[in-house]
Amino acid sequence: MIHAADIREWRNHSVVDPKGHKIGVLEAIYVDTTTDEPAMATVRTGPPTRHRLTFVPLGEAILGPDYVKVSYDKALVKKAPAIGMDDILPAEAEEAIFQHYDMAYQPGAAGERQLARR
Repeated sequence: MIHAADIREWRNHSVVDPKGHKIGVLEAIYVDTTTDEPAMATVRTGPPTRHRLTFVPLGEAILGPDYVKVSYDKALVKKAPAIGMDDILPAEAEEAIFQHYDMAYQPGAAGERQLARR
């Protein structure tokens, strides 16, 4: 398991898929609000003038010397829900991210968000 303190150090490092193909650059970490453990990362993708932040789960991520390897194929990540570089993830958009990766979405009992940026 990757701990929040560890993964923050990897901001601006490459994010690669299981085959080593570069997906983009790690921008931010989102933790599960229930456990406070890293759950998702945003990856800076796209051409320089049209960067966007694409979400990818960190559940089985592996830290390498200068990269973070996620367990999802580059093509799947590139099609994942994304936000603009200066945007904030709307609460109502969280579920779509989980659905994209066939993951269960579990908001809090009172409707609290499942993800929080750290």
